[in-house]
Amino acid sequence: MAVLVRGGTVVTAEGETRADVLCQGEQILAIGQAIEAPGATVVDAGGCYVMPGGIDPHTHMELPFMGTVASEDFYTGTCAAMAGGTTTIIDFVIPDPKERILDAYKKWRGWAEKAAGDYSFHVAITWWDESVHRDMGALVEHHGVNSFKHFMAYKNAIMCDDETLVKSFKRCRELGALCTVHAENGELVFQLQADTFAAGIAGPEGHPLSRPPEVEGEAANRAIRIAEVLGVPLYLVHTSCIDALEAVTRARLEGQRVFAEVLAGHLLIDDSVYRHEDWRHAAHHVMSPPFRPKEHQDALWRGLMSGMLQTTATDHCCFKTAQKAMGREDFRKIPNGTGGVEDRMAVLWHHGVGKGRLTPSEFVRVTSTNAAQIFNIYPKKGAIQVGADADLVVWDPHATRTISAKTHHQNIDFNIFEGMTVTGAAVTTLSRGEIVWDRHELRAERGRGQYVARPPFPSYWDAQMRRNKLATPSAVSR
Repeated sequence: MAVLVRGGTVVTAEGETRADVLCQGEQILAIGQAIEAPGATVVDAGGCYVMPGGIDPHTHMELPFMGTVASEDFYTGTCAAMAGGTTTIIDFVIPDPKERILDAYKKWRGWAEKAAGDYSFHVAITWWDESVHRDMGALVEHHGVNSFKHFMAYKNAIMCDDETLVKSFKRCRELGALCTVHAENGELVFQLQADTFAAGIAGPEGHPLSRPPEVEGEAANRAIRIAEVLGVPLYLVHTSCIDALEAVTRARLEGQRVFAEVLAGHLLIDDSVYRHEDWRHAAHHVMSPPFRPKEHQDALWRGLMSGMLQTTATDHCCFKTAQKAMGREDFRKIPNGTGGVEDRMAVLWHHGVGKGRLTPSEFVRVTSTNAAQIFNIYPKKGAIQVGADADLVVWDPHATRTISAKTHHQNIDFNIFEGMTVTGAAVTTLSRGEIVWDRHELRAERGRGQYVARPPFPSYWDAQMRRNKLATPSAVSR
């Protein structure tokens, strides 16, 4: 079936132009002025922008975690994403301690078969032996995985110690895979949690006290320096504070290949939420790293505007009120996670483009194209060009809505952006050429989503070695 998106302003990471976009089957067939396509379904994009579908590089659908399972599954989560203009998610396979990582990957693939939108996977390294070394190779070579996650927090659960971190980083270097880290000093968090609870602080306000910015900054710097020594590129998830941003900035200015994402929530919400008089409200904001004091939001916006932060995500991991209540008497037992996959694009447009912090092209870059390029699925995703997947969002920059749990499509009874009125919204969303969201009507189909394989990168280590040899006079003379 052909779909013609007519009369809009096409916005890519490179710029803007008035053009029609013709989609045939799952791909973009043509881009140009006054395209004629008899029999095609016509989408009127007059007065709107036409942008690549959003890519959320950090979600956790139906994640087993902290004694429960995230309420959002791959069907409801990808439906909500597409209602907000996001057409692809990159989720996380998180093996249990001593679980074969290949077995965990296959288990997650099974859960994701119900997805309505396209998806891919990072795989977490939570322990180490020769089977992990071997399975990492199989995942890269045969299953389209090119990034591995390392949790530096959550002691006695999924925390990755420095020995495992080093061995895994070296294996990533061999395979041409990208190392990613959740940067928090797990031992320090563990001790601070115990100290905070022992001091009589049991409510959600104890959560940020036990995870101050310094524990993130220390871990971020440690991961960056380990990556530097080993000669591997590094991607930091959910950068939330000045301390971590400074570590990223220093490394990038030194020429190190370091990438960092920021969550929409960390850009807009401060730590006062943990002192809210309603325990339910405070508990629903418990995630890690926590929301920070206001000065950190200003710094993160500057990091995004300057290019020191390259991607935006949500860390979408939903737990309903009844699940959060598991920690009613002890903040350490509150399942960590918040929602946002449906609202990321809108809140970033309103507070980014709407307030002069981002241009429309920069918005496309940080919500789609950069993620596609960093995780090696560009230009299949994150682009509007002939031959790319027809993942498009028709964006009305003047449409307004008030965000609320009563009207969102996310499977959670709370919204961290509750009551926020935003200007800018997805009018129509196309996933591989099919209209899946159109003027408040969800047309998503269970199981239509496809797995997106991500090939490995050219060997970063070999490139480094070649560069070093060329820079050595003795090598040149030989």
